[in-house]
Amino acid sequence: MSKQTDKHKALQESAGVSQVETTNQAIIAALKKRRQKKPTTQQLVSDILAGNMTALSRAITLIESTNPAHAQQANDIITACLPHANKSVRIGITGVPGVGKSTFIESFGSYLSAIGKKIAVLAIDPSSSISKGSILGDKTRMEDLVKDTNVFIRPSPSGTSLGGVARKTRETIILCEAAGFNTILIETVGVGQSETAVHSMVDFFLLLKLAGAGDELQGIKRGIIEMADSIVINKADGSNVKAAKIAKVEFNRALHLYPKKASNWQPKVMLCSALKNEGIETIWDSIHTYVMLTTKNGYFDQRRHDQNKFWLIETIKDALHSTFFNNPTIKIALQQQISLIENQKTTPFAAAEYLLGLT
Repeated sequence: MSKQTDKHKALQESAGVSQVETTNQAIIAALKKRRQKKPTTQQLVSDILAGNMTALSRAITLIESTNPAHAQQANDIITACLPHANKSVRIGITGVPGVGKSTFIESFGSYLSAIGKKIAVLAIDPSSSISKGSILGDKTRMEDLVKDTNVFIRPSPSGTSLGGVARKTRETIILCEAAGFNTILIETVGVGQSETAVHSMVDFFLLLKLAGAGDELQGIKRGIIEMADSIVINKADGSNVKAAKIAKVEFNRALHLYPKKASNWQPKVMLCSALKNEGIETIWDSIHTYVMLTTKNGYFDQRRHDQNKFWLIETIKDALHSTFFNNPTIKIALQQQISLIENQKTTPFAAAEYLLGLT
């Protein structure tokens, strides 16, 4: 049998059938023109105050931008929105990876939306120390919450900032409050001493824990527990209920060993199953009770004043750090001093004193 000499292969495409033109070129041109036109500061502020999500997202992008050309417009937007801010309850949510923070936020956020709250979720995603990139997959993990019209979810890269808190998270809070969101949820990267960064920008600090993960004794140590206003043991369902109840007793005992908080609030330990939407209402009731107590005794406002002073100092530190290391003279001298240190001709302390003397 003779072989076929044509060039047809099994995977070769057949001639296609031309499709009917379904796109309107006029609409495409209009969309391109609209995208090219950058909104003014006044337009963005006006739209933010009207609750426009697109304008809010654009303004947050300007705030997070490291482009110096965006800094002035970002500052103008924040200044214009500031009189309309400070009308929310800010809740920090932290816990070890795998504790179920995203599932908890979806369940908690859905409950808050159902009782008439407007929620902004600022999800801080860890940045790679190698590629500097972030996955920013929180919207994917909160697939039901992202469809809720009362909810705004903004994943942001942590960058190199302390505690995995995005560099401009605090300014983003101001914009979200100006847009009408009365409950702000800030999800942090993980647990550690550096979580003081998120503790210093929220009204209520919620710590998620797991039972039966060898975490109980570690949790009793000072640090993150001492900062928590409430501890929630998540995944208290199925065969894990017994272990969760035991962990609750242990944490309650530990909390009573700590000094009384300046807020006069006694932290509570609660159980919940975010997956089954169990215990969520109790957690919100506890937060509401805390806000009522601290508002009445003046601690709520005093804490926000203290936070403003803290972030003033931190902003000055960041600016001085940036100015110092971006100085061309310092850049050259720094490499020279590093070389001297490597050749054991000076010490790190002497080199630092020399460099600081150049400014």
